[in-house]
Amino acid sequence: MVRNYFLSICLLVIVALPVGAQQKFNGLEVGLGNLYRVSDAKTRSISPENFTGEKGKGGMATEGTGANAARDLGRTWKVSPSVVIKKHTTFTIAEINGSGAIQHIWMTPTGNWRYSIIRFYWDDETTPSVEVPVGDFFCMGWGKYAPVQSLAVAVNPGSAFNCYWPMPFRKKCRITMENIDDADMVLYYQVDYTLTDVPADAGYFHAQFRRVNPLPYKKDFVLVDSIQGKGHYVGTYLAYGANKNGWWGEGEIKFFMDGDTQFPTINGTGTEDYFCGSYDFDTRHKDADGKEKSGTEYTEFSGPYSGLPQVIRGDGHYEVAQRFGLYRWHIADPIRFEKSLKVTIQALGWRHDGRYLPLQDDIASTVFWYQTGQHGPFPKLPTKDELEVN
Repeated sequence: MVRNYFLSICLLVIVALPVGAQQKFNGLEVGLGNLYRVSDAKTRSISPENFTGEKGKGGMATEGTGANAARDLGRTWKVSPSVVIKKHTTFTIAEINGSGAIQHIWMTPTGNWRYSIIRFYWDDETTPSVEVPVGDFFCMGWGKYAPVQSLAVAVNPGSAFNCYWPMPFRKKCRITMENIDDADMVLYYQVDYTLTDVPADAGYFHAQFRRVNPLPYKKDFVLVDSIQGKGHYVGTYLAYGANKNGWWGEGEIKFFMDGDTQFPTINGTGTEDYFCGSYDFDTRHKDADGKEKSGTEYTEFSGPYSGLPQVIRGDGHYEVAQRFGLYRWHIADPIRFEKSLKVTIQALGWRHDGRYLPLQDDIASTVFWYQTGQHGPFPKLPTKDELEVN
């Protein structure tokens, strides 16, 4: 069978089954190339209309956020489509026992997306493998909607968050949402998963958030430095806020793997290059005579593996800062490590005399990876004030 678990499991990635592939199909290795194969896997879904995902238990609610609207219709008529998460409380979105994998998550959180913290716990973990503000987890770090169309994350009108990262577990899965805001929030959600055997070589999904504002002068921004064990790095999201005029993306990204110290094994050539763009993400316009105009502008884009889906240009009044949302998924090119991984990026612009200028910008990152074994300690999540977008 195809042994690259991530490539074989990821939805919409076309894979071909080699001759002699295993006869028992567990339903995890799903792609267009083998979508026709049937299996013994059991499909389940958790939502406010079926909090446990049990077979034949959907639509049974008699109380819920839709009870008043359904008062003339009764049971099964959208009585419990959402939940209210009270301020300063944590709500358990899903708790699943057995082995299987999360396949898709859809949700529409209200309120401040930086103040809603989503966490995932696999098997018997006491500390989460995923701990990220919900907006940043879904590439919406600035709290404003922008469309995203990628393989791993899709954000659709209006502010519908979708995640397609496959997330296997062997004993249990628990997903929570903490509301650290001073106001209640409403959450519509659905967690689609399968109950089935999980391959021995399947890694556990992880995601970690960090923010520094402002970045100290001539210091690299550390996206992650606590990864220990064997696995592969699969994605980066940056919410990048420019604190100065001018171009901000000359900085290089570096991957220090398996004992690298001063010098990394992978060294990029620039921020826009890493996110699969070029030349400042500018679109250069030409006039009627074919001559290039002096003005340029950022060009938003969103593709299967990379994108600059959000450019906030400022309004010239109180919201003057330029802000950017960028993602890069290593789905076709996962970065594999045997023992450890550290990832950094520079904030770098230009001085007027043509020299590089180290920047002190507002950078928030969410990184995604798979690994076997227990994860290393996560840094303490920033406080509410340190998370604030201002």
